[in-house]
Amino acid sequence: MKRPEGFDPPKREASSPSVPKRPVDPKRPTDPKKGPTVPGPEAGKPKRANAEIEARTTRSDAEGSAAATELAVARAELKRAARERRRYERREVRRFTRRTRNRRAAWLTVLGILVTLVALVGIAVYSPILSLKTIRIEGASKVSSGSIRTAVDNQLGTPLALIDFGQITNDLAKFPLIRSYVTETVPPNTLVIHIVERVPIGAIATPAGFTVVDAAGVTISTSKTRPPGLPLIDVGTTTTKGSAFKASVQVLLALPTAVLSKVDQVTAHTIDDVTLVLTGVGQKVVWGSPASSNEKAKVLADLIAHQAPGVVVEYDVSAPSNAVVRPG
Repeated sequence: MKRPEGFDPPKREASSPSVPKRPVDPKRPTDPKKGPTVPGPEAGKPKRANAEIEARTTRSDAEGSAAATELAVARAELKRAARERRRYERREVRRFTRRTRNRRAAWLTVLGILVTLVALVGIAVYSPILSLKTIRIEGASKVSSGSIRTAVDNQLGTPLALIDFGQITNDLAKFPLIRSYVTETVPPNTLVIHIVERVPIGAIATPAGFTVVDAAGVTISTSKTRPPGLPLIDVGTTTTKGSAFKASVQVLLALPTAVLSKVDQVTAHTIDDVTLVLTGVGQKVVWGSPASSNEKAKVLADLIAHQAPGVVVEYDVSAPSNAVVRPG
């Protein structure tokens, strides 16, 4: 059956279930447009979110501050390291420069010394300032100093460093009385020659006369007559190379000067039969071999001192510990 129009109740739109209205809190602020604000089920969440946001912000700020501090410290460390690096590089540059400077100075010093030495050597060798102008002879008594100087004057005008000493040796070999010599250069222009002359030890009788010899048997001079003050050496031959001559010389060299001056003759035919004859009345000395010559010489000097010079006797010192004096 149809309902008459106009009597049906008005239709309601579909809506969500109705929520019972809460009483309005008079203390809660209201929105003028919407009326009092009604808190919903999520009304407390914004405060917690804000607190969390603020906490995160605080943590972020703290972390940012710590990061900024660390960054500042790192930058400071980098700056300090950079300063240290620059300081180290400056030190190294100074050290390298100083080492180079020192090395250069050392090389320059060595070079200067070498140049100076070369210059000095050049002056000494080639400069006429140091050429030989004066020759001085010392130690010559039996040999004429003028003769020696004349023999070596071919060196005059020669620089001291270029003097030919071999030629000087050849020139001085012409003088038999010169046993040895020593040269001394005295700058700027002087040459000193120190002469050691041969000492005559005795004379040897030869068919032509007498030959004066030294201890080495080198002939010093010859003469027709016997030289005074020298003992006559009789070894049965005129040669001075035999053992008898060497034994006679050893005995003569062992005698003190006071006894040697009294020896008139020394005779030897072998090395073991050396005999002396003294000047005056002809006292004889049986010496024997040259062994223990120093001891024999002392014993002989003592015997002669206690014996009258005018008595002919024979001294036997061949056994110096048992010396004997026999009538001559």
